[in-house]
Amino acid sequence: MRTVPYPAKIFLATLIATVLSGCAALAPRLEVPHISIVGMEVVKGDLWEQRLKVRMRVQNPNDRTLPVRGLSYTLELQGQDVAQGVSAGSFVVPAFGEAEFDMNVTAHAATALLRLLMGGGKSLDTPVDYRIVGKVSLSSGLLRTIPFEERGSFRLQ
Repeated sequence: MRTVPYPAKIFLATLIATVLSGCAALAPRLEVPHISIVGMEVVKGDLWEQRLKVRMRVQNPNDRTLPVRGLSYTLELQGQDVAQGVSAGSFVVPAFGEAEFDMNVTAHAATALLRLLMGGGKSLDTPVDYRIVGKVSLSSGLLRTIPFEERGSFRLQ
């Protein structure tokens, strides 16, 4: 069995480290886009299922466009999971810009959602807290998914 000389081992280790650090430098350093709920309206609802149209806004803090292929998400309202889903619509968010899109959401959390929509004893002017956790899937580039988490509030209309 033949052994590799010590200087060759050092050279090989240095070469591997240089190549790996070069690959890391080529990967884009994208900031997480900001995703917020602009509005929400009940499209149809009964005791077992509620259909909502949720208007979303994506803000791109990066210096390059984001070609969005789709989103996957979990939506919490007032601290309760009310919906999970995906949006398969493709759109482009310009560099340092924003885009709005609609998502159809089906929620099966009948009791929690009805309590929320009925105001839970509060007036409709009371803000509704939300949390969205998910990932944005890009259609091109080295970085294909960007995870996100956003919190905020909105008023029912």
